[in-house]
Order: sequence, then C-alpha cells, then structure tokens
Amino acid sequence: MKFLTLTVTVVALGYVGIAKAADIDGQWARGDGNARVMIAPCGSDLCAVNTWIKPGTAKEKEGDKLVMTIKPSAEGAYSGKAYDPQRDITYKLTVTIDGDKMITRGCIVAGLLCKGIDWTRIH
Repeated sequence: MKFLTLTVTVVALGYVGIAKAADIDGQWARGDGNARVMIAPCGSDLCAVNTWIKPGTAKEKEGDKLVMTIKPSAEGAYSGKAYDPQRDITYKLTVTIDGDKMITRGCIVAGLLCKGIDWTRIH
C-alpha cells in the first residue's frame, strides 16, 4: 500500500490544531530501507512526499504524495484519514510517535485490511 510509504503515510492534519505537530514534521526513513519521506504542512493539511525510493521498488516514485487529515488522539498519537491522490484511495490512519520512532497504521475496506510501517527520523 503506497500510503504506508509516505507517512504519515504521515504523513493532512487540520494542521493548526495540532499541539505536537513538530514531532511529525521532518524527514523519515521507512523501516525496510526502501523509502524516505518529508512530512510538512501543505495548506491546512500535512503531506508526506517521497524524497527517495530505492531503485527497483515497484509502484513507488520520488514526488509521490500522501495528504493527511489527522488530529491528536493522545500524547504522541494522531488519528484521522490519509488520501493518496496517485491511487485515488482514502485510508483510515493512525500515527504513533515516540522520540525518533514513528509507526503508521493504515486501513481500507471498512478497517478490515490494515498494515503498519515503522519509521525512523533522519537527522
């Protein structure tokens, strides 16, 4: 699932209302080493944009974007939706951040198909 490549993806937030938005902003490397994303504001939302894709990684390319509409649900946790304009798919998204570690979990088909991805902040 592409959105998992883009984080948090995750990466649109109703960005103004996020108390800990700085925790999610920045560069993140996907746990499998096949992708890196930049999470930053895009309008009133947050976008996760692929900045690097390992050569040979199928169905992903640099510049692909995930638009996230997420809000804080607990300390270091966000929930809401993510839209993948490349595939015209909307996901239910949860993001958990603990220091330089992030876990994104996206679900489709009324929450029946879900996948989680681990990320590490790039300094």
